[in-house]
Amino acid sequence: MLCHLCERARPPFRQAVAYGVYEGTLRALIHLLKYEQIPTVAAPLGALLAKSIESMASEKDFPDSLTVVAVPLHATKERQRGFNQTILLAENAARSLRKLRPELHLTMALRALGRQRGTESQSALTPHQRRRNLRGAFFVAEPEQVIGRSIMLLDDIYTTGATARECTQTLLRGGAARVYVATLARSQREDVAFWDSATTGNIAAASVTAMEARTAI
Repeated sequence: MLCHLCERARPPFRQAVAYGVYEGTLRALIHLLKYEQIPTVAAPLGALLAKSIESMASEKDFPDSLTVVAVPLHATKERQRGFNQTILLAENAARSLRKLRPELHLTMALRALGRQRGTESQSALTPHQRRRNLRGAFFVAEPEQVIGRSIMLLDDIYTTGATARECTQTLLRGGAARVYVATLARSQREDVAFWDSATTGNIAAASVTAMEARTAI
């Protein structure tokens, strides 16, 4: 079962997972971190992100060694914000994941992917415009951390998947063996509700289950 976007164009990543829907408390916490610049929120959010990754780790063919990469900000935006929120999330997620899944070998290569040009804000763009906006925006900054590796790509929000797709394609061209994607939230609320009602009968559920994570994003 795939969303309509993935049915039209299969994603290049192997699997993707989101902890929950981009609304309510989860949305408010992400905003505190991302826009209110309260970095202490990264610790509890990172723990939630780790739970998302753990749901994928139960798969039989899931690798026992992962290189963790964060979706990069352009240098100008990172200087303005003072930090890359995804790096903070990734550091905290890795800390929690090592407790949840001590058998997983994690290599932190958070800046293995770079952003070589600024891009227009994605919020008001259509899916097609988002893909065009991001085309060629990323590059592999640390090839030795990517070649032959299984990559866990982390971000805060998954909307249309344009960022995840472009980053994944860049990593695969750079020699990555395969790429998985984990985010805190998925903003396509109606699709998450559909998947949840199909599997649990509870449209209002706050999180994406492991089965939904494997098949729906």
